[in-house]
Amino acid sequence: MSNDTLRLDRWLWFTRFYKTRTAAGEAVRGGHVRVNGERARGATQVRAGDEIRLVRQQLTYELSVLGLPARRGPAADAQSCYRESPASIARREQQVAKLRGDRLQMATTRGKPDKHTRRQLRERKGR
Repeated sequence: MSNDTLRLDRWLWFTRFYKTRTAAGEAVRGGHVRVNGERARGATQVRAGDEIRLVRQQLTYELSVLGLPARRGPAADAQSCYRESPASIARREQQVAKLRGDRLQMATTRGKPDKHTRRQLRERKGR
């Protein structure tokens, strides 16, 4: 392996998008990560200049790789290795606001949702 590339699953873990490398690998295998527009594998090599599209917890991130971290270090170091497009940030903030709004409209119940709330949840999901 050369110093100008890094495995995708390691890059995602080093840049703190996932808490464990296993979780990063599962996200890649699950098809939640695309590199340069193509579905990626864990062994896909990432280099500076690559474009990564990542879906994590229903939120989409569009990233440009600026560098390759040497290790999983502080968050500030990790954030210096990528840049997120302003459009991606705005879209993600809209998604978060929409999800919060949906949750606030739901009836609250203690513990497990009751029959009525379960019906509402299914209707919102479109099932």
